[in-house]
This record gives sequence, C-alpha cells and structure tokens, in this order.
Amino acid sequence: MQMVIDSAGRIRCLYGEEVDLHALGLLAIDRASHVEADEHGQWWADLSPVDGPKLGPFPRRSEALHAEVDWLQTSWLISAVPR
Repeated sequence: MQMVIDSAGRIRCLYGEEVDLHALGLLAIDRASHVEADEHGQWWADLSPVDGPKLGPFPRRSEALHAEVDWLQTSWLISAVPR
C-alpha cells in the first residue's frame, strides 16, 4: 500500500486492508471513482470524483479496475506529494 503523508501528518492513500488504517487515527474516506458497465457490456472507470478522466472502454471489469488503480496511483496519489 502506498501512502503519502503531508507535513501536517495527514495520510493519503488508496483504501486497502493491508494496513489497519483505523490505528492511524480518524478516517475520512471518499469515493475516488466508479467502475461500471455500459449498455454494450463494456467497462468504464470514471474518475470524475477526483477530477480525473473516464477511462475505457474495457472488455473486462478487471481491466477497468486495473486502469483505475494505475491512474489513481500515478496521477492522483502522487499529486499529493509537494514538488
């Protein structure tokens, strides 16, 4: 699990169960995306909740989920790191 900790001690990460996040303090969990099928059975990863793109279409849900995680890790999570 990748975590970004800012100078105020706030942690930003993709939610997972690898680490007990409750042990780190009060949580604020927000949805970052929606992965859904369209009327043609094609899968899309909609990252608009974090001002991201709509990725797809993908023939399999697993491909949309992989693209979702990849985009969040490289474009959203990393954007929290001060440059």
